[in-house]
Amino acid sequence: MGKKGGRNMLIGQHEGKVDAKGRIAFPKKFREILGDKIIITLGYENALIAVSEENWKQLLEGTEGKPFIESEARETQRFLLGGASNLELDGKGRFILPSYLREFAKIEDEVIFLGLSRYVEIWDKKRWLGYKQNLEKNIDRISQRLVDKENNKGRDNE
Repeated sequence: MGKKGGRNMLIGQHEGKVDAKGRIAFPKKFREILGDKIIITLGYENALIAVSEENWKQLLEGTEGKPFIESEARETQRFLLGGASNLELDGKGRFILPSYLREFAKIEDEVIFLGLSRYVEIWDKKRWLGYKQNLEKNIDRISQRLVDKENNKGRDNE
């Protein structure tokens, strides 16, 4: 795994704009960690997921090694792998999103990059602000559900 200090963790939020040629500049802070060769794929809640080529495998955690007959594993792989695009950032850290990714994320002229530890989510800014508002209102309940799930997991094994 190498040395994984907090320094290499992708955290925080950065804004970006889509220029007239459809290019988006990847935040410098994230670029320093991910490098210039990234993979962008469909994410959840209509966001996009960007990872470095090395971290790509980690994205498939939970589907790797699962029997091919498990439909959830197949469908998750189809979604993540089938929707993936290899992109190389130019000298200024810019990239052009393939139109199917831009349409999926409903990206118009402004984007938000969210650092989520091992990967970056890319959202349309207006959609992110709406989602974030809802998230802030419900985070206590969401966190409690996570705790309940963990507690129940222990009981299932008794």
